[in-house]
Amino acid sequence: MTDTNAQEKDMTNTIERINPPEIFDSTKAGYSQGTVVEAGRLAFFSGQVAWTPDSSTAPNSLSEQAKIVTDHLRSCLKSVGARVQDVVLLRAYIVDLTPERGQQVIPHIHAFLDGAQPSITGIGVGALWGPDLQLEIEMVVRVPN
Repeated sequence: MTDTNAQEKDMTNTIERINPPEIFDSTKAGYSQGTVVEAGRLAFFSGQVAWTPDSSTAPNSLSEQAKIVTDHLRSCLKSVGARVQDVVLLRAYIVDLTPERGQQVIPHIHAFLDGAQPSITGIGVGALWGPDLQLEIEMVVRVPN
């Protein structure tokens, strides 16, 4: 197994966060370089966007969209009886990604994760499914026994 400098083992779900000392210390930014999950059930959640059951129009603000998207992620976790500590991977797609736009999303992701530090990838894209959408986040979760 790889050496780690910030390792979390959750014995109830057997998730190990991997952060090799030779790589950038991502734990200071709130995520881990890798995640090892014991065999078991995984839930793969489609990219969540800022549409609600009542509206297929997203707010203009990227920060407001991030709030709605992370609320949707919480609902996804609840649907399988999981906690944020069970999140294995988040992949965030941000339209016209810049450091400034990323800073509008990161606080919402940190609040959602509450220190869990899964593996995270941020990807800049030209567009998403709807013209009003600026953010989409997909998630992989280890489903608790």
